[in-house]
Amino acid sequence: MELECGNLILRPITLEDTDNILTWRNKPSVKKFFIHQKDISRKEHINWMKTKVDTGDVIQFIIIEKQNAHPIGSVYLQNIDLLNKKAEFGIFIGEDHLTSRGFGAAAAECMIKYAFDKMELHKLYLRVYEDNSRAISSYLKAGFKKEAVLKDDVYIDGKYRNIVLMGVLNSK
Repeated sequence: MELECGNLILRPITLEDTDNILTWRNKPSVKKFFIHQKDISRKEHINWMKTKVDTGDVIQFIIIEKQNAHPIGSVYLQNIDLLNKKAEFGIFIGEDHLTSRGFGAAAAECMIKYAFDKMELHKLYLRVYEDNSRAISSYLKAGFKKEAVLKDDVYIDGKYRNIVLMGVLNSK
């Protein structure tokens, strides 16, 4: 099922998206914002698709810019907990020249609406580096609120980094 979101379309990820995902996800400008910093291989991505996406453990969409039908990134829900009606939100814009144009916030708003209206979840949460002010600003614009700071939570490139936990609640 495709989701129309203003100037974006979110469509379910397929194996045909593998080359784009690998290019985007392994790009240093994207990878540096992930807690998992290691490059992912084609085999790992295909395994993700088979064990997570195909089973419904992860809901993942490709973000398409409507104007030129060009894929620009991905948005997903993982760690879906139907008992507690919550999931972890994730997103990345893989095309460097299209960052800071509001596409991330728009895709996040669309995914929030999908999670709350279609999946009937109560909460979405995310983890973001405390020094990633651009992402935090985008998440705030989409409706997420800061909930906590986890001090020295991850050790990357020889230093500890703080993680901000953010969440958004379904008001219905």
